[in-house]
Amino acid sequence: MAENQQVKDGMLWAAERTFGRLAERMGIKVKEFNSERAVATMPVEGNTQPIGLLHGGAYVVLGESLGSMHANFIAPEGYVAVGVDINATHTNSAISGTVTGVCVPVHVGRSLTVHEIVITRDSDGKRCSTIRITNFYKKLERKP
Repeated sequence: MAENQQVKDGMLWAAERTFGRLAERMGIKVKEFNSERAVATMPVEGNTQPIGLLHGGAYVVLGESLGSMHANFIAPEGYVAVGVDINATHTNSAISGTVTGVCVPVHVGRSLTVHEIVITRDSDGKRCSTIRITNFYKKLERKP
């Protein structure tokens, strides 16, 4: 399949599946979604701590949304990805504008997948958070 078709199909899949209500409330917007990576933006405004910094949990929501969705996109037929571990290291802050998360698979195995999500400030490209998520591929149960 041509790369442009993969990008289109991934974006269509993500749009049909949606990232969920929490992602909608936080203003997360998918910009790129294909078998190689997933990219989304999130506004700082509305997602801050009382002192005005982007909330650490908001970084994690963006990271988990990208990592879990991508793991499901590349899941083997008949399986669903479920999160079993997430880790975030915040190394800088965002106080305005938007941030962008770029998610790439680090390991794709038969039963586990690991993704790294790097979140940067759009204003200057400075890395604010690095997130690693591990998903387990669970066999879908068939209902009688």
